[in-house]
Amino acid sequence: MAAVRWRGQSTRQAQLQRVAAYCLAPATIVFLLLIAYPLASVLWDAAHYVNLTNPSVSGFAGFDNFTNVLGDERFWPDFWHTGLWTLVSVAGEYALGLASAIALAQPSWGRGVSRAVILIPWVIPIVVAGLTWTWMLTPDYGILNLWLVKAGLLAKPFYWLGGLNTALMTVAVVNIWRSFPFYTVCLLAALMAIPKEMIESAAIDGAGPIRRFFHITMPSIRVVSLTIIFIHVIATAINFDFIWVMTQGGPLNASETLPILIYRFALEDFDVGAASALATMTIGFMLAVFFVYWYGTRSRRAEAV
Repeated sequence: MAAVRWRGQSTRQAQLQRVAAYCLAPATIVFLLLIAYPLASVLWDAAHYVNLTNPSVSGFAGFDNFTNVLGDERFWPDFWHTGLWTLVSVAGEYALGLASAIALAQPSWGRGVSRAVILIPWVIPIVVAGLTWTWMLTPDYGILNLWLVKAGLLAKPFYWLGGLNTALMTVAVVNIWRSFPFYTVCLLAALMAIPKEMIESAAIDGAGPIRRFFHITMPSIRVVSLTIIFIHVIATAINFDFIWVMTQGGPLNASETLPILIYRFALEDFDVGAASALATMTIGFMLAVFFVYWYGTRSRRAEAV
């Protein structure tokens, strides 16, 4: 009787496994076609000579493509621009997101409306946001320059996207404006999950607002904070569309980052091998960031146990 029951359970388990395999098959096919195959192609092209306009340029390249990328005069300036763009954007997004989350967590009239309105920058498409801000920052008819001149903050309109020292930071500020609502939503949810009794007990014990913030609030939202920072470090470092829409890497490559350099290698220089090599290096960077995040999370869990 037990043997019959075991065979029945085994048959049912096999059926469930087949159903699960059938359900996962479409997702697996999509993954292989849209992620695995392109990734494998990039890794393959990174080690070969590939040119879009000269098919005779072919063969195994080894590390030549990587050497050519590292020796390109644009690489190290673009590497610095990428790091600065990522650092300023993520830091600004987190600071503004945390401040707005704390403000929206306070009981006030119209809090629900405010929580809905603050999401508007996040839902605006990047192309629309970029073109709108480009128009607002135009020195000839940009409304932002007009306001700054009338307020006495500027003597005359300034070309924010045309300055060698201001183009990249201007785009970073616009990126902060668009992306901070994501931080706001995530951090607001984390703040609302903090037990009120904990905060009230700390206040009764004499802890002031600043001490409660650093000893209760920040430790309570640490996991959420690290997660969204990790996600946005990668997303910002490989961001292409925002900078391309607003400056196309100009002026004089002052706002050019590594993703834009990949584009130039592939579609302006037609050197797919070099573009793939730089993309492979970017993938390596993302894996390194992921490893640091994973190792830190694992260490904290081990300490907690």
